[in-house]
Amino acid sequence: MKEVMVSKYLNVNYEDYYADGDSEWRWLGALGKAENIQLLCRNIPRKTVIEIGAGEGSILKRLSDAGFGEKLWALEISPSGVEVIRSKNIPNLVECNVFDGYQVPYPDGAFDLAILSHVVEHVEHPRLLLYEAARVARYVFVEVPLEDNVGLPMNFAFDSVGHINAYSPKSIRRLIQSCNLKILQQITRGPPRGIYTFKRGRRGLVNYYIKASLLKVWPGLATKLFTYHAAIICTRG
Repeated sequence: MKEVMVSKYLNVNYEDYYADGDSEWRWLGALGKAENIQLLCRNIPRKTVIEIGAGEGSILKRLSDAGFGEKLWALEISPSGVEVIRSKNIPNLVECNVFDGYQVPYPDGAFDLAILSHVVEHVEHPRLLLYEAARVARYVFVEVPLEDNVGLPMNFAFDSVGHINAYSPKSIRRLIQSCNLKILQQITRGPPRGIYTFKRGRRGLVNYYIKASLLKVWPGLATKLFTYHAAIICTRG
């Protein structure tokens, strides 16, 4: 069988994706993502943690600062991302390497927890990566943006952000379950308030409260109208 590889156009897109290093935008986004990991994983073993698709390392830095995980590992498809992660000198980080996007170069059961935070929406063959995450870790955390809503265009057009899959609360759940993974908990949350105010100030703050209020009182309608984040913790079935 032909080896599965990331398409050339995606590799080119991500090669220098993090060449600008850290940014306040990514750091603000990592705040909410790290909080979701800590919330859903607070009652599971987490001495050894690997983040697959670790970007430029903002989430790992947040987790390390919070004392989450005794030992941390990172894999990233982008060489520029690996370079930035290594430059952060994250205290609990054991190793950070480039990988091919699908093959996790560690033995079965090497970790307590594998993190795929805002990765699955970028992946051409998401089940292959989910199987690999479940192979190397007993528990798998997945978070994706819920972009399958009324704002999703009818036709696909690739842009540099690299989202090639769009999910709803139901479709991401079914994807995970189809990989023989048992869902322990699923939550839907919006990005941190700072994300809204970073570029739009008071107008962004109004938008934040509208979306937060609608999600609280009418979650089904909210996820059809706006983009939120689904965070899921699962384990091998």
